[in-house]
Amino acid sequence: MSKKALTVAAVAGAVATALSGISMPDVAHAQGKEKCYGVSMKGQNDCKAGAGTTCAGTSTIDYQGNAWKLVPEGTCMTMEVPGDRKGSLEPLKRDLPA
Repeated sequence: MSKKALTVAAVAGAVATALSGISMPDVAHAQGKEKCYGVSMKGQNDCKAGAGTTCAGTSTIDYQGNAWKLVPEGTCMTMEVPGDRKGSLEPLKRDLPA
């Protein structure tokens, strides 16, 4: 491998390592957002929808308790959903797929 190729590979590895330390909550917090569980409509979650799903857009139930949506920081706990319920900063055990 040439010296230039080795340098490019080393830089790419360093960048990948640095980026792997940035988690979604860190990015969300930096943008004034927070994860809010149990407030997204079916198929409109931003990520994580429990076992058997992959990521964004994979929730199968409205207001699915283990699926989250990014919302403006400080608003999650006051977001109301039908049935006199609110959003949560932690996964909920309600409205889960069978």
